[in-house]
Amino acid sequence: MKKKATVSISRRKARKAYFTAPSHIRRKLMSSQLSKELRTKYNVRSVPIRRDDEVQIVRGHYKDREGKVIQVYRKKWCIHIERVTRDKANGQTVPFPIHPSKVVITKLKLDKDRKALLERKSTAGKKGKHSEKET
Repeated sequence: MKKKATVSISRRKARKAYFTAPSHIRRKLMSSQLSKELRTKYNVRSVPIRRDDEVQIVRGHYKDREGKVIQVYRKKWCIHIERVTRDKANGQTVPFPIHPSKVVITKLKLDKDRKALLERKSTAGKKGKHSEKET
């Protein structure tokens, strides 16, 4: 049963909306999980990835590699990480694209907007009828 009449449950429409999403919406869709330490510190599970964050790759050929994000390529749905490169046939090295869902953020680049975002997201989870003392 459909929960909201205004939201489509069609797979085709969902995929079209995802792949034709504008840049400001892709920012949110290209989010990564926080590491366990950061998750307990900020009480937030995931945040949109940005340029100077430090990440650890958790899936694929480059698993367990760590590095700083040097580019968030929204048009191609990928990020480029420092020292994660491959050699082309002509000997040139190019950054290897990695999807943001396959990395974990280990260190955040904090500015005032990012701090406000973390504050807003951590308090959003505390809404509800029951407080921690009651449970």
